[in-house]
Amino acid sequence: MASSPSPQRPSPLTLPVVLTGVVLVAMSISGTAVALPSMGRELDASGSALNWVVAGYNLAFAAMTLVAGSTADRVGRRKTFVASAVVLSCGFLVTAVSPSVLFTDAARIVSGAGGAGIMAAGGAVLAASYEETSRNRAFALMGTMAGVGIAVGPTLSGLLISATGWRGSFVVFTALGTLITAGATRMHESRAATARVDWAGSILFTVALCLLMFAPLEAPSLGWTDGAVVVAAISGVIALVVFGVVQRRSAHPVLEPALLTNRGFIGWSLATLTTSVGFLGLLVFLPTYLQAAAHLAPAAAGAAMLLLTVPILVTPLAAVALVNRGVPARRLVLLALVMVTLGNLSLVTLSPDNTLLGATAPLLAIGTGMGTSFGITDGQAMALVPAESVGMAVGFLNTLRGAAEAMVIAAFGAALLGFLGSRLGSDDRAAAVSAGQLSDIHRLAELAALTWSWRMTQLGIGLLCLLLTLTVMALIRHHGPSRQNA
Repeated sequence: MASSPSPQRPSPLTLPVVLTGVVLVAMSISGTAVALPSMGRELDASGSALNWVVAGYNLAFAAMTLVAGSTADRVGRRKTFVASAVVLSCGFLVTAVSPSVLFTDAARIVSGAGGAGIMAAGGAVLAASYEETSRNRAFALMGTMAGVGIAVGPTLSGLLISATGWRGSFVVFTALGTLITAGATRMHESRAATARVDWAGSILFTVALCLLMFAPLEAPSLGWTDGAVVVAAISGVIALVVFGVVQRRSAHPVLEPALLTNRGFIGWSLATLTTSVGFLGLLVFLPTYLQAAAHLAPAAAGAAMLLLTVPILVTPLAAVALVNRGVPARRLVLLALVMVTLGNLSLVTLSPDNTLLGATAPLLAIGTGMGTSFGITDGQAMALVPAESVGMAVGFLNTLRGAAEAMVIAAFGAALLGFLGSRLGSDDRAAAVSAGQLSDIHRLAELAALTWSWRMTQLGIGLLCLLLTLTVMALIRHHGPSRQNA
């Protein structure tokens, strides 16, 4: 286990400010998912352009988190957090006044970059400010507050959309971001001993991830053989290979190669990736299905998502309490992954006749598994890295989360559109139906096609979670801590 010197006594504002930032970042993901049908109608958008409202945020989040974490270690964790809060708030404000879907997509990408800095620098601040059981509790609270943001996001946004329109939620987010920025200036500064930033590595990583994600995000609308998609995929692979070479030769790499050879750290990292895969597709696409199939209003659809999100309010702290009392963390996280996997596989039976009833148990299982993972994976992973690399490690963890979330959104959307297109015989109609815009004349046929497409897509997500769970089991079985100090 990595050892670290005792950190200075943190500012009383450290934990509240970081946790509020985490809530805001999470709310921006889950709340926006509920807003998609309303945004699509007002901005006259559907398909890939509309999916980019959520996927663009996650893409920027994934691409910038590792860079933000490494930068925070070297430039300053508080400084990076404050700058990120400013960027996040500006992105929210522009989204609130956006005149078109392309403008909205760009603003959401800006917000995603700010959210990356909030999560990476915020986690690094906590890792540098607390130690041992206090660090475990701080990261468990971080997971809990992420759950709070995810939980209240759909409900709060649904209520705001019903009362004032979808733009109102982003006005609230802007105000919260401004308060976080002000509070963050009162936190203590910390940084690693070295002050150099690997700009070449940072740029290469960002370019590689953006290109690799652009391909699956745009392929459903452009076609998998389209020149832009093919060139983006090939260029992304080349940039990633060059990035790996640069990191091996860099004196101050943005991603320390030793992290990737640490089986325990990678195992815990894949655990958090697995829960993200099993969670985000539902979070983004299920509200639309509920509004289309069960005739739920946005507020009601947001309330229904509490089945998925409420468990995340309590399970992170419960999980870390069990670990601190001696329960092996490996057993808890594997139980969590099994719950996420089984919950996703169970949702292949969802239909318009039993929408809420059929989804209740699976959503509760997935939410419980996600919350348990939130509570212990970060703390366990951080126990395996040296103190000077905590920002980089937190950045890597959140990069995996963000990348998984963006890829799940892309894959889920692509599969849904593909299945719908094969059933309806029209790509344009498939895009509209996937956004919840069913026609009055052909409603029954379109709803049947949407349900079948949902089931097939959900089956793929469940099988992927199963494969990842088996991989995690193999990696952490004899590697990494199983208790708080192991």
